[in-house]
Order: sequence, then C-alpha cells, then structure tokens
Amino acid sequence: MRQQAPAGRSGGARIVRARARGRLIRSCFQIVGSVLLIYTVRSVSSSVHMSCPFPERRPHAGRYVRLEPLGAVHAPALWEVARGAQASWTYLRYGPFASLEEMASQIRSLARMRRQPFFAAVPATSGRAEGWLSYCDIDAGAEMLEIGSIWFSPRFQRTRAATEAVFLLIDHAFGLGYRRVAWRCNADNAPSNRAAQRFGFRHEGNWRQAETVKGKPRDTAWYSLLGEEWRALRPAYEAWLDPANFDAAGRQRMSLSALR
Repeated sequence: MRQQAPAGRSGGARIVRARARGRLIRSCFQIVGSVLLIYTVRSVSSSVHMSCPFPERRPHAGRYVRLEPLGAVHAPALWEVARGAQASWTYLRYGPFASLEEMASQIRSLARMRRQPFFAAVPATSGRAEGWLSYCDIDAGAEMLEIGSIWFSPRFQRTRAATEAVFLLIDHAFGLGYRRVAWRCNADNAPSNRAAQRFGFRHEGNWRQAETVKGKPRDTAWYSLLGEEWRALRPAYEAWLDPANFDAAGRQRMSLSALR
C-alpha cells in the first residue's frame, strides 16, 4: 500500500509492534522521497501446532480379536471364508474373486498402500483371518482420519470380535490425538449405515452421486465421531464387550445401544 507524504521528508524505517490473534505484527513505515511506504510482517505464532502421529501398521490386541498388518500370509484363510460370499462384496470397489490367486493379488495391493494401513481381523475363536479394515484419508495435520474399506466375511459379521475390531481402531485413533474419525459408505448399504449409527457415529448427510463404483454412480453417506463424544461412549463399549454381558450361549444381556 502506498500513501503520499509531505515533500522533502525522508528517513529510516520505523517499526510499530502490536499483537493480534496471538501473532506479533510488525508494521514498518519508511519515507522514500515523497512516498510513504507501509508494509507489515507477521511473525509465526509462538505456539507451534504439532500434528498427530501417523497410525503405524502394527498389531492391536483385544479380548476377542487381534488386528494384524494385512499381508499375503492371510490370503488362504480369507479365501476360505470368502468363497460363496459374493454378496458381501457388493459395495466395495473390488471383489468377489474367482480364485485364491486373484484374491491374494488384491491383498498384496492393499498391503502396499502405505498411506492407508490395512489390518487383518483374526478372531480368537478361530485364530485365522476372517476380514479386514483400514485407516484411510488420514490427515494428521488436521487431526482427522476415516475407518473404511471394511470387508468382514459373513462368518465374522455381527460377532463380539467384529465389534471389538472397530472399537480397537477407533480407540487407537483418539489415543493418538485425532479429534475426528469419519465413516463413509454407500447410502444404499443399509448394514453399513446401521453399523455406523450403532457405533455412535453421527450422520452428517449424503453426497449425491459422489462416486462411481463398479460402473455405477453412488450416493455417499457421511458419518463422524468426535473425541469428546468418544470419551462419553467408550465406557458403554467396554461394558458391552465385558464377558459378563454374555450368557453361556453367547447371547448379549444388554445391547450396545441400551448401554449408551
């Protein structure tokens, strides 16, 4: 910005300091000939914001399930529970698979995605992988990430181990300092929408025809869970997962929604 100054006046720069929104503002004024130059320099805030750690591809152990970094070693067990389960792949970008080799190739591709850590879900009852899930769209600087690309075999769905698998990733994300965990799914995928709501995610709305999956446009439903909400929900998860909440036949005594 330039302003006219009285003729014949000249001098060195003057610095005026002020504070605004935690930053030091230095306004410099200098008269050069008949022109008054005004320029402003903002210094970096003294409080430096540190981003969250990136989630590592490491095991996570629960009471009913163990999450292991997904790899080709899990392919035979996953193929065993995937055979005959064509409908379970309807809303994913990949699958079903015609052979073990085809499925193993996809698993190797997922395992190489360093910005999207995938985990095989290994229930304690079988000791073999029965599904997978991942962290995705990780923005450590903004303290946000998503839990997605979930494939649970029919055998693994609606089990204590399946609930605990999601619990472990949610809990770890907030433990790392993330403030928002998102859940995104096909708006027509009723089981995934119900799961998001059961886990305590809040529906934020739908993006119409936001993606094309397997040649078809899809509406995407968005859900989110915030850190303060998780702190209130976590005791309900722990109470539901407690062995005392299940009878001898494995039936729940109280539902997660009732405990919330």
